[in-house]
Amino acid sequence: MAEVGLLPFARVALQVATQVLPPYRTRFSKHQFTQPQLLAVLCLMRYEDWTFREAEVRLREHQELRAALHLQAVPDYTTLYRFLRRLEDDTVDRGLQETVRRLRRRRSRPISAAIDGTGLSDTSVSTFFHRRLEQHAHGPRPRRPWLKWWIVVDVRQQIVLAQRARQARGCDTRALPGLLDVAARGAPIGVVLADAEFDSEANHQHIRQCLGAKSIIPASRRGAPNGAIRNQMFRAFPKKPYRQRAKIESVFSAVKRKLSSRAPGRSLTTQIRQALLLGLTY
Repeated sequence: MAEVGLLPFARVALQVATQVLPPYRTRFSKHQFTQPQLLAVLCLMRYEDWTFREAEVRLREHQELRAALHLQAVPDYTTLYRFLRRLEDDTVDRGLQETVRRLRRRRSRPISAAIDGTGLSDTSVSTFFHRRLEQHAHGPRPRRPWLKWWIVVDVRQQIVLAQRARQARGCDTRALPGLLDVAARGAPIGVVLADAEFDSEANHQHIRQCLGAKSIIPASRRGAPNGAIRNQMFRAFPKKPYRQRAKIESVFSAVKRKLSSRAPGRSLTTQIRQALLLGLTY
């Protein structure tokens, strides 16, 4: 992931937000801050891993950053929080599609897409700290379920094409069709690479019949699996093209090392929006 300065990032974030959001939500708005400005500030928070209070302080200290966002005043941290609460997931999706459109100008060749998921923490407390508490305090304590974040990535450009987030319960296999349908709107897909957690005959058929792409997913069970395509993957698995799937792990590593590994929030809705903003920021 290339290093980008705060000012260039703020300008691009404001341009993308302006394309997907109207200036004001209603005609009764105060007209002090526009919706694109507030969305750009939320992206800056994810880019620097700021809290709401830290974002207010940094904007107050950074005159050039305020000029890049065309801010005449500094939004209060409660203003940012309330905007995040009413921000719709569809708005973040449209922002991601606008970003993909800018990055993929004049490119119409089918791409190789990889899909995978990772966990995001809802707090900054480390796993090591929790284990120490369990060892030296009062035994295991109930913890809130962590968040699962799925993305579809163009393995050549390593850009996020589609994303979803939800509480880490249930089967991951069912997440594949919807994610790939969204990713196909931004770029034609020629090959889909996924690991064994997405293995099912229905997923293979969706990729090949609905998207017209080639599916490469290893069979997850021992012995000859059911289904013609899964049986083909079991008997003659294409190992060489499947190696490209590892690049999605590089994307996860870059996001967690350089941006954040958290999706903070007291409610599940807030955590999901924080995760989606993380993908848009990347």
